[in-house]
Amino acid sequence: MEWMHQLNQAIAYIEDHLTEEIDYRQLGKIACCSAYHFQRMFTYMAGVPLSEYIRRRKMSLAAADIQGSGEKIVDIALKYGYHSPTAFNRAFQSIHGAAPSAVRNEGASIKSFPPLHFKLIVKGAEEMNYRIEKRDAFRVMGVSHPLERDIEKNFEVVPGMWQKVSTDGTIQKLVQMMDSQPMGIMGISVCNDEEQWKYFIAVSSSKTDENLEEYTVGAFTWAVFDGEGACPQAIQELEQRIVTEWLPTSGYEYASGPDIELYLNADPQNAKFQVWIPVMKK
Repeated sequence: MEWMHQLNQAIAYIEDHLTEEIDYRQLGKIACCSAYHFQRMFTYMAGVPLSEYIRRRKMSLAAADIQGSGEKIVDIALKYGYHSPTAFNRAFQSIHGAAPSAVRNEGASIKSFPPLHFKLIVKGAEEMNYRIEKRDAFRVMGVSHPLERDIEKNFEVVPGMWQKVSTDGTIQKLVQMMDSQPMGIMGISVCNDEEQWKYFIAVSSSKTDENLEEYTVGAFTWAVFDGEGACPQAIQELEQRIVTEWLPTSGYEYASGPDIELYLNADPQNAKFQVWIPVMKK
């Protein structure tokens, strides 16, 4: 499977660069997607964020170095990219539950996190409803917030945005501005490798408002998946299934475009929604 091979090549790249700063954009190139999409795929498939996996691998090797060599701990910290002893100690204890100096003693217990290896497992899962749709560029109006390149750092940003717009009148304003397809409130992750990453909460609209931001979603081929259930859990489960079940055998790969969550009703406990991912034929 070419797709699995690309993911495992990315893992090999991580292993070859654990004593250096790992370039997430290069990981995306190896896997034929953006750094953003690689991080999302990795998290859904591995069950752990990419940054945490890298931290675990570095601390596994650092612990082995502490126990198996006479190197100074400060030098081992520098070897794995930690210029602050405090930061190294904190990272080490978060993984091993003990300070670096404590595991140097004979018989001290440490944890090992071996390198991942991805493989495709076909299983009889429930059906997924989707369509492939080509769509011209369309204009949206809404609010945005910058995102970090390490998506683990954004886990509180996006829920905070939704909480704010739900209570300050922004959602009501957006609903009044919505006048073109696709109809619904959108969460748009604009995370390509060429510009500042942003998350938009917006609607498709031909209207203007000086207090809102305009963005044009480019022309793409989209894989559009239908879902329903209590959010955000239901939409996260659907996105995980897209990555782990549909994408590996679909004949498509990510295109360099935004991801869209399209909410079709206003009841978060019984939401109807769509997930749009930009794709292209392999």
